[in-house]
Amino acid sequence: MQITFLGADHEVTGSCHYMNVCGRHILVDCGMEQGNDVYENQELPVNASDVDYVLLTHAHIDHSGLIPLLYVNGFRGKVYTTKATMDLCQIMLRDSAHIQMFEAEWRNRKAKRSGGKPFVPLYDLEAAEEVMKYFVPCNYDTIVELEENIRIRFTDVGHLLGSASIEVWIEENGLKRKIVFSGDIGNHDKPIIKDPQYLSEADFVVMESTYGNRNHNSVKDSAEELAGIIEKTLKRGGNLVIPSFAVGRTQELLYYIRKIKADNMIPDLPDFQVYVDSPLAVEATNVFNKNVDACFDEEAMELVRQGINPISFPGLQLAVSSIESKNINFVNEPKVIISASGMCEAGRIRHHLKHNLWRKESAILFVGYQANGTLGRAILEGAKTIKLFGEEIEIHAEIVKMEGTSGHADKEGLLNWINAFTPKPSKVFVVHGEDSACNEFTECLKNEYKINAVAPYTGASYDLFDGSCIEEGNKNKKSRRTTNRRASEMFERLLAAGKRLLTVINHNEGGANKDLAKFTDQINALCDKWDR
Repeated sequence: MQITFLGADHEVTGSCHYMNVCGRHILVDCGMEQGNDVYENQELPVNASDVDYVLLTHAHIDHSGLIPLLYVNGFRGKVYTTKATMDLCQIMLRDSAHIQMFEAEWRNRKAKRSGGKPFVPLYDLEAAEEVMKYFVPCNYDTIVELEENIRIRFTDVGHLLGSASIEVWIEENGLKRKIVFSGDIGNHDKPIIKDPQYLSEADFVVMESTYGNRNHNSVKDSAEELAGIIEKTLKRGGNLVIPSFAVGRTQELLYYIRKIKADNMIPDLPDFQVYVDSPLAVEATNVFNKNVDACFDEEAMELVRQGINPISFPGLQLAVSSIESKNINFVNEPKVIISASGMCEAGRIRHHLKHNLWRKESAILFVGYQANGTLGRAILEGAKTIKLFGEEIEIHAEIVKMEGTSGHADKEGLLNWINAFTPKPSKVFVVHGEDSACNEFTECLKNEYKINAVAPYTGASYDLFDGSCIEEGNKNKKSRRTTNRRASEMFERLLAAGKRLLTVINHNEGGANKDLAKFTDQINALCDKWDR
């Protein structure tokens, strides 16, 4: 009975934790890294085909984005998550595949001209669609029995539609243990979705620490603050460009803007136009409307009961096609543009930045966390120029950040969540935070609250009977020297496929001689083709 930490350890993205319990292999999250990869993540210690279950806390790509790759490498187990998370993954994993395939096509055009090596995406649209067949939707607050000695329960944690903390009960060799995975803990009093619910008991807790060393300092009403920024920007003739996560943050912004318009908070500009330029955001908004009863908070439900859509209003324009997206920048009237991605790493937002960053009358408003190494982080930290589509862009636009819109709990919120456990857990594993955040939060738990806490590095393993460390993680940061990372990833996929083949061979032991002979011939033919 042990846990191994594989991702988002002393880093914010790429969440992945592996448990070997009761003879079963279980992953909690299987996320994609975004921005700089500071530490070399430990590889999955078993074949993908041997993974029995994935427990998914929520749909954000840094928690779910590598589940299709797991499928490509042979995973055929079950993915347990909430219904709303499953609905969101239907669109988000397809979108992730589209982005990778588009990038591969673009890179391969360049490689063809320069004689470079082909670029292969981690997975394609087919993998993203096929893996959804293995998802199992679960209701909040309902105990689900995976097996006789493994049970789980999802509890609303208020970070995103469908987001959850996951309780896991395990009984092995007559001993019982309960492990809680916090997932990403949300803020209180956020629009649309419910506040995070607290849990009260666990032997071990794995918890996030994104804002573990600071509190959100915005005390303004978010709608009022946003109204001020919109009015100031549009009155000087500029566009307000908002890089926003298509799922969660975009719907929150629409909620605020509906309120701004309904309450006539900008009387001089009552009919200002708002463009949501993201097919994914449009689809995600439809998912929000499908999960009203299970996920909306009381304030949003009251609007629904009055026949008011909380995330729609006059002047809202939805750009789905690429032509609609391009046309936005030919509209001369000052406007609000909400576009993905939230960290400016991909998608249509980069085009809107290209058209507006150099304009001193425009403004770029950041409303979410910007991971280290992302374009959004560079702009927010004062870069004077950036490169987009091969062109150097000078930054003259006003750069603004709204702290109060964060989807993550701050330090105070994290402390409130963990201090709800009585008695204190035997050990708290602090993950999902940059070095400074997770280290400072761990020290705070130990010194101020007398909680046995540790911030594991990737590859660290712990015994879930007594909490003892089995193996220390890798504390060495990655070299800044350039490496052919993609080539290495593809070779790892090839090795994974070879391991899966051995698993399949073992599954065929005792089969009919005729079938075994045919299988053998096929393997030999494949070897003859590729043996170099």
